[in-house]
Amino acid sequence: MTFWKSRQGGKRVLMLLENSHYPGDTRVYKEARALRDAGYQVSVIAQRETGSDSPYHQVIDDVQVYRFPLLAEGSGFLNYISEYGLAMAEIFLLSLVVLVRHGFDIIHAANPPDLFFLLVAPFKLLGKRFVFDQHDLSPELYDVREGGKGHPIVRWALLAMERLSCRMADLVIATNESYKAIEMARDGVPESRIVVVRNGPDLDDFKPVEPAPGLAQPGKTLIAYMGVIAVQDGVDYLLRALDCLVHELRLDDFHCVVIGDGTALPALKVMAERLGLSDYVHFTGWVQRADIPSYLSAADICVAPEPSNALNDHSTIVKVMEYMALGKPIVAFDLPEHRYSAGAGAVFAQPNEELDFARQIAALLADAGLRQKIGQAGRARVEANLAWSQQAKALVEAYGRLTARAATGRPASGLNTNLGVDDQ
Repeated sequence: MTFWKSRQGGKRVLMLLENSHYPGDTRVYKEARALRDAGYQVSVIAQRETGSDSPYHQVIDDVQVYRFPLLAEGSGFLNYISEYGLAMAEIFLLSLVVLVRHGFDIIHAANPPDLFFLLVAPFKLLGKRFVFDQHDLSPELYDVREGGKGHPIVRWALLAMERLSCRMADLVIATNESYKAIEMARDGVPESRIVVVRNGPDLDDFKPVEPAPGLAQPGKTLIAYMGVIAVQDGVDYLLRALDCLVHELRLDDFHCVVIGDGTALPALKVMAERLGLSDYVHFTGWVQRADIPSYLSAADICVAPEPSNALNDHSTIVKVMEYMALGKPIVAFDLPEHRYSAGAGAVFAQPNEELDFARQIAALLADAGLRQKIGQAGRARVEANLAWSQQAKALVEAYGRLTARAATGRPASGLNTNLGVDDQ
């Protein structure tokens, strides 16, 4: 039977994604394509985007995609339990469908939530392998969203779920060395079972193109922010820095475009008006992924205003490397992973100091030659070390070792993790 014994040497993968949709989640999309290109049969179960007319089953680039509707959604602990509980039930039922129709040997689950170990457990009894792809540190994310006032029992539960997910996994994928260190120290995962696969940009998708019309203003330097707009993303720090730029440094020869959407956007629009920045800041709202390179190509300076906190100090921010891929100079707070990702492709402000952030912007506003030099350094760093083509190689090599050990019946604990670029 196809679901019991693989005819493809253990190279059938089921990828699980609860909190986003496919192909909208660019990391999972790139991982699925990399595995497909390496000869794996790939199926994906993902959320059906709210309001979308996407079919519940679709084949995209030879990847079988199954979607489930989000039956519950909202904020608050009880709403999260309802959402995740119903979603896990839907994903489990679809997993059985995939098992019968296509079969799978490996379950590759991306967090959040850190609940997939519950779903994976019965399949492990059938000899399936589990890859845990840790996109976020859920305990730290909870702390930041709750302003450090979250319930200790909830945080304890999140830590326990993270630990169980990591320990059940035959392979843990970390997005950077900071996550890897936490997985080893906090979750007790041997280094031999972790591989670092960074969030590198695909240079076929992120390259300079014709700038989108209507963004640049005559005589104004264009500053751009691109990404999700939630409490942890620091757009409020950006607005306060622009306030310093205008009202303390007395500079007005710029315009700022904020590209993206999220839960914090309404409050930030009110904040911009209150700070007297309406003439300086334009919020575009949500933009199609395919249009982002043209929006960013219009920018002279790009910003990454994520503040220092328990989450951001350990996290790689994807936008930083996407800015670099387009050759854009960056202003960012001096966080460990910002510093590693950007290198000479950014200028750094003291963490959480809005006035210093404004001063770094001012330095770039005043020197077009410096902007060009920093932008070129960023593009060169991506090409040399951080592009997705290099990260995909690390992913495929780790999978090769996993499937080779499965074929011989040996445990996965002997994985060699020195597969990616020389992180830190």
